[in-house]
Amino acid sequence: MTTRRTMLGALAGAALLPIAFNPLQAFAAEAPESLKDIARRKGMRFGTAISAGPNQFGDPAYRALVERECNLIVAENEMKWQAIEPAKGKLRYEAPDALLKWATDKGIAMRGHNLFWQDKKWVPAWVANADFGSDKRVGAERLMREHVRAECEHFGKAIGSWDVVNEAIDPADGALRQNVLTQAMAGPVDQIDLAFRLAHEYAPHAQLVYNDYMRGDQGSAKHRAGVLRLLGELKKRGTPINALGLQSHIGSWDESSDRGKADLLEWRKFLDEVSGMGYDLLITELDVNDRRLPADIAKRDAGVAAATRDYLDVCLSFPRLRDILVWGMSDNISWLQTWDEAPRKDGVPMRPCPYDAKLQAKPMRQAIADAINAAPARA
Repeated sequence: MTTRRTMLGALAGAALLPIAFNPLQAFAAEAPESLKDIARRKGMRFGTAISAGPNQFGDPAYRALVERECNLIVAENEMKWQAIEPAKGKLRYEAPDALLKWATDKGIAMRGHNLFWQDKKWVPAWVANADFGSDKRVGAERLMREHVRAECEHFGKAIGSWDVVNEAIDPADGALRQNVLTQAMAGPVDQIDLAFRLAHEYAPHAQLVYNDYMRGDQGSAKHRAGVLRLLGELKKRGTPINALGLQSHIGSWDESSDRGKADLLEWRKFLDEVSGMGYDLLITELDVNDRRLPADIAKRDAGVAAATRDYLDVCLSFPRLRDILVWGMSDNISWLQTWDEAPRKDGVPMRPCPYDAKLQAKPMRQAIADAINAAPARA
């Protein structure tokens, strides 16, 4: 998300910088225990999204931070359909292949994100304009199969967890989003069900995840209800879906998000229902929108840390949640710096991540460590 929802042409063509040896010199010998080691002791993994661009993968200091703290990564944009196949048949794997090779060399696992992004504005333009032929359903199914087969077979068993479908629910009303693929079939549930069945066919080893950004506040009530309806329908169909990805873009997103414990209670109820259906959970994109916290850095960082700890305490009380990924390790590369739908009105840069722009640990980092340490161990 360097900006998360600003795409992808530049990413797809971005040159990857050579990796020079860096002995983690950004970190002193007395650095605290890494988040990955704290998580490992509890049967969990800690990770981050990372882009192939020059200010993340191409920055030796940032890369060293990820190596130290993480044993799990996900590509920020590089594995999305728009980046992998910007034009029909023009497959571009250079960027995600470089990320995967580096991760493998460093003993870091990698997730796949994502096979289908449901919002029609993120469907590749050539797909949106595709001619599916006289039988549109058959044509759409053929295209979906080609896409899933190509991507899953390319990465193979190196990817152990896939976000198969991303953001299928319209948060405004809880309805399923429509796009050119859903319209060619019998509707969104048929298309989503097929997406998971194809992913299971071509990546039978992988955890298959539905990923979305619902929250616990009142403004997200319809969103949560829509996700529950979808998961319930998929369960009835026997769809091979294993887990719900909790994007976890927490903090102040709307005017109803200041209810504190009441919001956390609603969130717990939601997670109870999801877990009761038999689904696992994972935190896929954690960060904190601080737009309504004071400009004062110390007060703001304390507020972000408190929100993080409260949220993680609820989520980590569910023992089937084993993975925690933040959406960027440092403030300067966060998509929230340029996200204009919920900005800070004072114009100061947000501080949504566990490290600041100078790669110095913030209270949020300690909050993550403390929450993992306090969580029950996983079997």
